[in-house]
Amino acid sequence: MSNRQQALVICPGRGTYNAPELGYLKRFHSDKRALLDRIDAYRQQQGQPLLSALDGMERYNLKEHSRGDNASALIWACAYADFLSIDRECFDICAVTGNSMGWYIALGCAGALAPDNALQLINTMGTLMHRNGSGGQLIYPLVDRDWQPIPGRAEWLDRLTAAINAEPGCELALSINLGGLRVFGGNRAALKRLMEQLPPEQERYPMQLYNHAAFHTALQQPVAAEGRRALPAALLEQPQLPLVDGRGAIWNPESSNTAALWEYTLGHQVVAPYDFSRAVQVAVKEFAPDKIIILGPGTTLGGAVAQALIQIGWRGWQSKSDFIKAQKADPYLISLGMEHQRRLAVA
Repeated sequence: MSNRQQALVICPGRGTYNAPELGYLKRFHSDKRALLDRIDAYRQQQGQPLLSALDGMERYNLKEHSRGDNASALIWACAYADFLSIDRECFDICAVTGNSMGWYIALGCAGALAPDNALQLINTMGTLMHRNGSGGQLIYPLVDRDWQPIPGRAEWLDRLTAAINAEPGCELALSINLGGLRVFGGNRAALKRLMEQLPPEQERYPMQLYNHAAFHTALQQPVAAEGRRALPAALLEQPQLPLVDGRGAIWNPESSNTAALWEYTLGHQVVAPYDFSRAVQVAVKEFAPDKIIILGPGTTLGGAVAQALIQIGWRGWQSKSDFIKAQKADPYLISLGMEHQRRLAVA
């Protein structure tokens, strides 16, 4: 009988390769030269900056590193290399999910996309978003500092969204349910009105995301259409591991309709809200993992995962303090972007 623990793997989204992550590939994945050389060769064919050059820059350049065509490929390379580094003597991977762009990464990790096909899809969609993506994203909390729901906050934000949408020239929608955060997507006029209406909170919100389009909203219909023209359904194959998508739907090995998976990936997933909270909640209920492993780069996704688990009282957690206490005793969430936690899951 195997002593390996069951692990749910969670893949990060856009915006997770920031200044602290500069050099991530060089720092953690110098042993994966063949993989990184293949990615660089592909980027060179596309006339794009090489990932080795971007990752190896002396200083982080927000304009260059956060561009959709660069950030997407960087995050894929870091996350997939992290996935390959998980110690399979200690962990069996029971399912894979991800946040936003992390869905594309999850497809690659689960084997529904071969590595080269995953790179093609991720690089193509990142480039299309950079060139043609419209609008932007803004984050605002639904919970207080101890990750408790703020009474009436969600309902108030719903009413505010509807009111701004009713104003001439404004388009605003839910983009991502991100644990205790709501991510809005909208055009410039709507986000300006939203910023004017939202009171400052917790010294950091409302937070507008630099170089992000209004992902997962109807504003991305043109990008979705271009993606479907550029990326054939034949890229996708049967997943080798169960996948949980941004609706909480499960795609199982050997029984997934790959045409439907392509339609979801380049249709609904691009233009409709992404419910990351539900994806996490469904995954833990269905697969009951012993551990959750969050791939790097970055360390920002752990809070959203924990908040989603607190919402359903997972492991008896009711607050941030409950989660922190449990993590100190025996980490349930292992973030590979944190060096002290990385050692718990990497061979």
